[in-house]
Amino acid sequence: MANLSNPTVGSQVWTEDPDEAWIDGEVVEVNGDEVTITCTSGKTITAKLNNVFPKDTDVSPCGVDDMTKLAYLHEPGVLLNLKSRFMMNEIYTYTGNILIAMNPFQRLPHLYSTHMMEQYKGADFGELAPHPFAIADAAYRRMMIDGISQAILVSGESGAGKTESTKMLMRFLAHMGGKVATDARSVEQQILESNPVLEAFGNAKTVRNNNSSRFGKFVEIQFDEKARISGAAVRTYLLERSRVCQISDPERNYHCFYMLCAAPSELAKSHSVAAMGKQDIDRYKLDHPRTFHYLNQSNCFALDGVDESEEYLTTRRAMDVVGISTDEQDAIFSVVAAILHLGNIEFAEGEEPDSSVPKDDKSWYHLRTAAELFMCNEKALEDSLCKRIIITRGDRITKNLNPEAATLSRDALAKVVYSRLFDWLVDKINCSIGQDPDSKILIGVLDIYGFESFKTNSFEQFCINLTNEKLQQHFNQHVFKMEQEEYTKEEIDWSYIEFIDNQDILDLIEKKPGGIIALLDEAWSTHETFAEKLYQTFKNHQRFIKPKFSRSDFTIRHYAGDVTYQTELFLDKNKDYVVAEHQELLGASRCPFVAGLFPPLTEDSSKSSKFSSIGLRCKQQLQTLLETLSHTEPHYIRCVKPNNLLRPAIFENTNILQQLRCGGVLEAIRISCAGYPTRRTFDEFVDRFGIFAPNLLDESRNFDEVTVTKKLLEKVGLKGYQIGKTKVFLRAGQMAELDARRNEVLGLSAKKIQRKVRSYLARKHFILLQKSAILLQTACRGYNACQHYEKMRRQAAASIIQAYFRMHLARKMYTNNCLASITIQSGLRGMVARKEFHYRKQTRAAIIIQAAKEAGALQEAKNKLEKQVEELTWRLQLEKRMRLDLEEARSQEITKLQVALQDMQLQVKETKTMLAAEQEASKKTAENASLVHEVQVIDTDLTNKITAENEKLKALVSSLETKIQETEQKFEETSALSEERLKKILETESKIDESEAKLIDLKTSMQSLQEKLSNMESENQVLRQQALILASVKNTPSTPSKQSMDNLPHQFMDHKDLPNAPPPIKHIAKTDSRLRKSYVDRPQENVDMLIKCVVQNIGFDEGKPAAAVTIYKSLLHWKLFEAEKTSVFDRLIQMIGCAIEDDQSTEHLAYWLSNSSTLLYLLQKSLKAAGATSSSTPRGKPPTPTSLFGRMTQGFRSSSNIPVDELAFVRQVEAKYPALLFKQQLSAYAEKIFGILRDNAKKELSSLISQCIQVTRTVRAKSMLRGRSFGSNAQNSPWQSIIDNLDNLLAVLQGNYVPEILIQNLLLRRECCSFSNGEYVKSGLDEMELWCNKLKPELVGSSSDELKHTKQAIGFLVIFQKYRISYDEIVNDLCPALTVQQLYRICTQYYDDKYNSQSVSPTVLSDMSKLMVNDSADDDEATFLLDDDLSIPFSLDEISTSVHDKDLLDVKPPEELIKYTAFQFLLD
Repeated sequence: MANLSNPTVGSQVWTEDPDEAWIDGEVVEVNGDEVTITCTSGKTITAKLNNVFPKDTDVSPCGVDDMTKLAYLHEPGVLLNLKSRFMMNEIYTYTGNILIAMNPFQRLPHLYSTHMMEQYKGADFGELAPHPFAIADAAYRRMMIDGISQAILVSGESGAGKTESTKMLMRFLAHMGGKVATDARSVEQQILESNPVLEAFGNAKTVRNNNSSRFGKFVEIQFDEKARISGAAVRTYLLERSRVCQISDPERNYHCFYMLCAAPSELAKSHSVAAMGKQDIDRYKLDHPRTFHYLNQSNCFALDGVDESEEYLTTRRAMDVVGISTDEQDAIFSVVAAILHLGNIEFAEGEEPDSSVPKDDKSWYHLRTAAELFMCNEKALEDSLCKRIIITRGDRITKNLNPEAATLSRDALAKVVYSRLFDWLVDKINCSIGQDPDSKILIGVLDIYGFESFKTNSFEQFCINLTNEKLQQHFNQHVFKMEQEEYTKEEIDWSYIEFIDNQDILDLIEKKPGGIIALLDEAWSTHETFAEKLYQTFKNHQRFIKPKFSRSDFTIRHYAGDVTYQTELFLDKNKDYVVAEHQELLGASRCPFVAGLFPPLTEDSSKSSKFSSIGLRCKQQLQTLLETLSHTEPHYIRCVKPNNLLRPAIFENTNILQQLRCGGVLEAIRISCAGYPTRRTFDEFVDRFGIFAPNLLDESRNFDEVTVTKKLLEKVGLKGYQIGKTKVFLRAGQMAELDARRNEVLGLSAKKIQRKVRSYLARKHFILLQKSAILLQTACRGYNACQHYEKMRRQAAASIIQAYFRMHLARKMYTNNCLASITIQSGLRGMVARKEFHYRKQTRAAIIIQAAKEAGALQEAKNKLEKQVEELTWRLQLEKRMRLDLEEARSQEITKLQVALQDMQLQVKETKTMLAAEQEASKKTAENASLVHEVQVIDTDLTNKITAENEKLKALVSSLETKIQETEQKFEETSALSEERLKKILETESKIDESEAKLIDLKTSMQSLQEKLSNMESENQVLRQQALILASVKNTPSTPSKQSMDNLPHQFMDHKDLPNAPPPIKHIAKTDSRLRKSYVDRPQENVDMLIKCVVQNIGFDEGKPAAAVTIYKSLLHWKLFEAEKTSVFDRLIQMIGCAIEDDQSTEHLAYWLSNSSTLLYLLQKSLKAAGATSSSTPRGKPPTPTSLFGRMTQGFRSSSNIPVDELAFVRQVEAKYPALLFKQQLSAYAEKIFGILRDNAKKELSSLISQCIQVTRTVRAKSMLRGRSFGSNAQNSPWQSIIDNLDNLLAVLQGNYVPEILIQNLLLRRECCSFSNGEYVKSGLDEMELWCNKLKPELVGSSSDELKHTKQAIGFLVIFQKYRISYDEIVNDLCPALTVQQLYRICTQYYDDKYNSQSVSPTVLSDMSKLMVNDSADDDEATFLLDDDLSIPFSLDEISTSVHDKDLLDVKPPEELIKYTAFQFLLD
């Protein structure tokens, strides 16, 4: 790569970047050999000049299909070109003759259709877009033309898409090779269908790939003289046999195991195979993959987007196509199922020393099933796994194998059977397809595993990476060395170009003698001695590294990177021989297929097999492969994985650049561009480019081809080419330049010919059009003149006719208008005269009529108003009688009153309107009376009467208005009273509903307490009976009385009264020493070992207390819960008591609290009292217990309802007296430990809380001296100390995995809060609340709510303008949690030393004092402080809920115990 030699400001460049590998930007400053660059990402960096490369600003955003065409051929240019094409789903790119294939991680079906294959068929290489079909077509054409066998090598790391590329190549070659039918199945169809079969049995999911080939494959496709497919052969290399028995998460075993487990229920319906008697799963006795040991070592059982049932059918169909019969298919899957059953056989120690037998019934079942599927003797199969026969001189010695050796023997049998089965499939495919002995040419397609480097690399990765080293050397030799040998052969001037050669790595691995494989084949006792030999032999080798922190690992510096190998299994995996017992067993199988997998061996072959190894066989297979490749012309496809996430549209620059470097692609680009990638023979060159100088072609008889070639190159002015002996060599891009000039010359000649022809045709066409246009114009002009004359003549005649017609219409319209005007005027004048007459007549009669109507209307209005007043009065009386039914009548009454009021107001308004109208009419009548002389007033008395009547009516209306106002006032008062009563009724109903809900809750709680009490009484009854039995047996004064046994639970009510060991235990232990000699006790040494182990702090297994589970399993296994007499429980209780007395540190107490609570949870789930009844007659409300034992007895029934089968090792037993007593004593000790922890926490926090209260006065005094507010400058050191103390306590509890319910009830109890005043306490409480919010809700619970009393009190103290606050606002809004006594004390003692503000008003204090007097009569104890709850704040149900979330099944037992045979049950 050529870096930027003379950079200038403003140049576009590339520079290295640790995250993106390369990043582009613009040069802003040049300072010697350093340049400052502003990157497109926005950051500015300074780089060395030799790390800066120019950027092509004219490059196409779509990239180029051949990277040799790039203007700047360097790493960033190559990376940008690949990324541009990848983002457009152009996943293929050429680098000369090498195809780079990017895995898109998505389906692109349009790239591989039949139409696409037809497009590439016969096309010149490089004419179409890059594609595997182009590589396959080039190989096929080269084979046809040159008659030389071809090889296509597909390489790349795991997950790069090698297998899919191989499938595409084989599809295209099958399409090109035509069809040669054999037994109704074409050869190419058999070749293609062999892929699903081999993938099913040879591919598996790895960390990097969901369909990784775990074997190498070289497919030889043979062609006849007509270039048609005539045969094929599949060669496989180094199947990964260890995967059969051992996989790691999240990998999977081979696909065939999962396909068989997911076989469809009715195969005959969807498959062409004959009807089968039973379903495959039932026939082979299979189940879900998680039930088999060889498959459940990983949690991955299915692949996304893959249907295992459909894949199973596809594999069966592919077997049909490749010629595997139905019986053979059944035998194949029978062997696969037998391998699965083999893996489920477990071994235990036998009766004889160092012997082994199947562990349990499950193992025997799988042993019988495997024998049935192998069709061999069950006893012989058992002996082959558990025994070995050693043949000496004339004797046969049978050696037993221990369980570990038997397990290794089982895995060895599974691996060799699967390996033989895979080899049989390959041989069967080859035999079915058939090979053509007469074929002279072939095309080989190599698909082999890529370079692998994992966290743990074993012998498989060693062999795989050796294969890649050999193939990389072949690539180097072909691409680099062959290129330079061609230059030497042609005798041209060239400079030797260095390239990376890995021969030293191959010598390190396979050199004989002295290589790693040679050393591995020697006899070694352990892998450590083998590793030590490697360190001594290769300590000075530059490719071999010894790790610093390992005694048996070694690192090899491969071409693709450093890989560290672990040698633990190198010696076992290198062995390549079959155990004689396995050979004899399966060779004698009644199944011909199984027996055929293990044919009898001759004496020589059996001896040679003992000295063979996998490493040697791998080396020999690679040598054979390279010899085959050396006789072919290779073509390369480099597959690249764009990202490690296996997702589309993600391009990781660093990862891809590393793959290109390891694959030699960048080196090939450099060599190709530095040399002469284009070469042509002289005759081909002259024939193609002789058009540049036609005169030289005429004189070619006088010159040879070399001279003509030189003259042509000189004429075009090409520089940098070389003339060889038979060819002309051109540098990269020169061939394209010559082709461009040739196309330019041909284009100019074609344009000249086209110009002449087009000129002649255009002139001829123009003359013809001109003559036709003249004729058409003459005819058109004559026609237009005739039409114009006729139009002018018609216009003149029309003008005369229109003038006369318009004159006639105007005269007629004028005459009609005159007649209409006269008629309208006569009618209007007559109508006005008639209206005036009628008006005068009506005015005279109206005076008399209005006077009569006015009197009647007023009388009617009076009657209506009186009626309405009576109705309102009646409704008010009815309102008083219906007070008890206010809610129902209220809405109806209000509606009626409002309607009535509106009617009355409307009537009054109408009456007033009528009166005003009548008065106005009377005035008008009086005025008109003086004008109309002919009307005379006949009756003046009537007028006076009417006037008097009107005055009375006016007085009545005013009185009615007064009554209406009074009625409205009464209505408003009644409405207000109704609303108050309705509000009280609603409040009463809400209180009634709350009371009913509380009553229901109390009934439910009472029923639950009665049931728990009956259960507690049943358990106590059992304890009493057992105590009486002991008393009768002993018959001594020291026997506890029935009264003392009745009071037994109360002895543990208070943890402060407990001694070092509970009194009942000591008492009973002294009464009878024979309890330690019970017939159900285990041997004394087992109990001693258990106590000696658990008394130490053995820690936790993934957060689960190991001591509690170990004690429970031991007691359950020894059946001590059902024993009538035993001393083990006494010793355990004494051990716990001594442990907490000797060391009362928080760490130690938390450890024993965690173990005791877990053990108590297990006892609660397992033990049940003998003779306990399900129901009992309630005997009244029992007192609420405050101890853990009291809560335990109350919650016994609810806790026993928890399903026991949630933990496999927990089962319910009928507990006897010692077990029940042990459970009570253990609960007392759990309560005691909790109490000690709580007392310790209170002691530590009490002094700090006192400091928080006292520091308020100190800080306030200092702040007054300084003249500043103490609230803003106060240092919260005591509060910080409280929080630090709680953090330490919480860390200790969590570190010992104490149940969360215990932590929740231990932290932030109510005794940690107190009253004070001022902003200092408020800031400290804010810190406490912030600390609570940071913790998980499971740990804190409702502890934050315990601070609400103090927070409300402090909030009231710091509030301003207290004298404006009412009593209701204080009680309901500000301090709802505080009592009246507490509020009264705060208000009376309050003083403001900061702002000199007043306290609450005297009215509020008066109300508080009255309520305090009333409350004091009801409450016996009126305290101003919060009560200190000393009871144990949790129950056994809460502990069960907290511990229940942990999975105690897989707790690892202590190493000190499991090494003894007596404690092997802990591993079950």
